[in-house]
Amino acid sequence: METSTTYKGTNKLITGIVFGVITFWLFAQAMVNVVPAVQSDLGITYGTLNIAISLTALFSGLFIVAAGGIADKIGRKKITYVGLVLSVIGSLCLVFAQGATLLIIGRVIQGISAACIMPATIALMKAYFEGKERQRALSYWSIGSWGGSGVCSFAGGAIATYLGWKWIFIFSIVFALLAMWLIKDTPESKVEGNGAFKFDYSGLAIFAVTMIALNVVITFGSDLGWTSPITIILAIVTIVGAIVFFRVEKGKKIALIDFNLFKNKPYAGATYSNFLLNAIAGTLVVANTYVQVGRGFTAFQSGMLSIGYLVVVRAMIRVGEKILQRVGAKAPMVWGTIITTVGVGLMGLTFLPGFSYTIAVFVGFVLFGLGLGIYATPSTDTSVSNAPSNKVGEAAGVYKMASSLGSAIGVAISATVYSSVAAAGSVEMAASVGIIVNVVFGILSLISIMIMVPHDAGKPAEASARRTFRMPKKATN
Repeated sequence: METSTTYKGTNKLITGIVFGVITFWLFAQAMVNVVPAVQSDLGITYGTLNIAISLTALFSGLFIVAAGGIADKIGRKKITYVGLVLSVIGSLCLVFAQGATLLIIGRVIQGISAACIMPATIALMKAYFEGKERQRALSYWSIGSWGGSGVCSFAGGAIATYLGWKWIFIFSIVFALLAMWLIKDTPESKVEGNGAFKFDYSGLAIFAVTMIALNVVITFGSDLGWTSPITIILAIVTIVGAIVFFRVEKGKKIALIDFNLFKNKPYAGATYSNFLLNAIAGTLVVANTYVQVGRGFTAFQSGMLSIGYLVVVRAMIRVGEKILQRVGAKAPMVWGTIITTVGVGLMGLTFLPGFSYTIAVFVGFVLFGLGLGIYATPSTDTSVSNAPSNKVGEAAGVYKMASSLGSAIGVAISATVYSSVAAAGSVEMAASVGIIVNVVFGILSLISIMIMVPHDAGKPAEASARRTFRMPKKATN
C-alpha cells in the first residue's frame, strides 16, 4: 500500500524538482561541450577524458532502475535527497580536480546522483499531483530534462568561456542546495512495507555486468574494432546476461525489474517509443560532423544551426501538455514522432547546394525540437499514469533507462554507419545513410505508438468513464 497523506503538490515542489533535474541535464552533461578547456587545464589525454565523460551515463544507466525501486520502498523524497547530496559531492570533486583521479570519481558520483534524482522525482509528481496538475508538473520536469539537455551546450560554453569550466559545477552545487531547500517541507512518499526491507542484489549484479558490457561495446566498439575478440566477447556477455537476467528475474517475488509492467500496453508503448525516439539522437552526431567536415562549418556555426531546436523544444513542451489535456496522449505522441522524423529526414538531403542545405538543416532542427516538445509530456504522463502506485519509482526508472539506452545505442549505430560509409565513399553519402538510419528509428517509434497506445490514453476521466460504462447519449428531438 501507498502511504496516505492529504498533502497536495505545490509550485515550490515543482521548482525544487526541476532544479534537481537540471543539476544533471544542464551541468553534468555540459562536460561534453568543454572538452578542450578541461583537457588543457588538467593535462590529461583525450582518451582519459572521453572515459570520464561516458562514466556518468554508464553509472546512471546502471543504477536508475535500482534507485527507482529503492525509492518506492524507503522513500522517494529520501532518495531525491541522496541524489542531490551526491550531486554536490560529485561537483566538488570536479571543482577541486587537478588531474584524472578526482575527475573520474566526480563523474561516477554524478551518474549515481542522476540515477537517484530522475525516477524519484517523477514518482513524487505522481504521488502529489493528479490529473491536469500532474500533467503540468511533468511538463516542467520535461523542460528541465529535454530543455536542459538542449541548452547545456550554450550555457556550459558561455560559463566556461567567461568564468572558467569549473564554474559550471559551482552553479550545479547552488542549484542542488536550492532544490534541497525547496522540497524540504514535502512529506515522504513510499510504499508501506511488510516487514524488513528486501532488495534483489543478485539481479542488480547480473544487470550491472550486462549493462557494463553493453556500454563498453557501444562506447568503445569502434576503437576496439567491431570484430576484435574483446568486442565479440563483450557482445556475447551482453546477450547471455540479458537472457539470464530475464529468466532469473521473471521467477522472483522480489525482483529488480518487474516485467509485468510491460503487460500494460500503454506503459510498454510509451517506453518502447521513448527508447526509439531517443535513438534519433544519432542525428545530432551525423549532422554536426557532416556540416563541419563536408561543408566547412566551424564548431560554432554548426552549433548555431541547432539553435532553433533549443528554443522550440522548450516552448513546445507546454503546448504538448495542453494538447494532451484536450485530446489525450496518443495524438500528440503520433504527431510529435512524425514531425521529428520529417525534421531528421530533411537533414539527409545532402545533394542540396550550399545555402539550400543550410536552410534544410536549420528547418530540420526546428522540426526536431517541435516534434520532441509535443511528444515529451504525453509520453511521460502515459508511462507514469499507467504504472502501479507501489512501483512508480521502478517504472519511472525503466522509462528513463530507455531514454539513456536509446540515445547511447542510436549515437553508436549512427556514428559507426557514418564512419564506415565515409571510409568507403563520400561524406555526402555517409551523412545521407547515417540520417536514414535515424529515420528508421522514428518510423519504428511511430509504429510502437500506433499499435500499443490506446486512443483514450491521457484523456479526461469523465471521457474515459463514458467509454468504459457506455453511457447512453441524450435523446435529441
